[in-house]
Amino acid sequence: MTETPHPLPADAPEAAPGFDLDEFEVRVLAVLIEKAFVTPDTYPLSVNALVTGCNQLTGREPVMSLSEATVLATLDRLAGRGLVSQRHQAGARVSKWEHQVRLRHSLTPPMQAVLAILMLRGPQTIGEIRARCERMHAFATPTEVEEVLERLTDKYPPMVVQLPKIPGTKEARYTHLMSGSAALALQTFEAGGDVTSPRGGRMAELEEEVRRLRQQLEWLTSEFEAFRKEFQ
Repeated sequence: MTETPHPLPADAPEAAPGFDLDEFEVRVLAVLIEKAFVTPDTYPLSVNALVTGCNQLTGREPVMSLSEATVLATLDRLAGRGLVSQRHQAGARVSKWEHQVRLRHSLTPPMQAVLAILMLRGPQTIGEIRARCERMHAFATPTEVEEVLERLTDKYPPMVVQLPKIPGTKEARYTHLMSGSAALALQTFEAGGDVTSPRGGRMAELEEEVRRLRQQLEWLTSEFEAFRKEFQ
């Protein structure tokens, strides 16, 4: 999908040389990147639309429940870092927000898509990244995903890193570095501590799948109820 970038504001602050975003900042920024691809007609996003995107029950790990006040405070922090900006549109009743990652860090659409999916879904294999990026950018082969990951890894500062393989798994996973090295160390520790055997790895996968299915069922139930009320 082709994007038409908008220039950075003249008074935009300098971006920090490293990344240390908190979990709310990661979620809000990732949703802005994602929605620029999947809902271009309604992008930039209003705060209400951003709250809805942050709290989706599908395509989000972990699932969050952010309030409007929390999202507004998070936007202020991200704006202070030069990673988002407010778009003023003639005749608009509400303020709209857009990300500036593509301009700040010279990211192509494929790079933006991979970074966003890692920020939204956590550590993933190349195959998972390719499948989950489909709505943002369609990768023809796993090699294309790998090339994008390498480019993000080679950024200064690096935005992505390959994690050590979990015992009992064949494929390496990748994670974003937007939360800094401390978060990376925690992910690596948890991966090594939670899974100690192939059987343990399979059990963790099954538990995760059950959790995802429950989230999807909750979402479908709420959607059905909303649909039913329209005809009452």
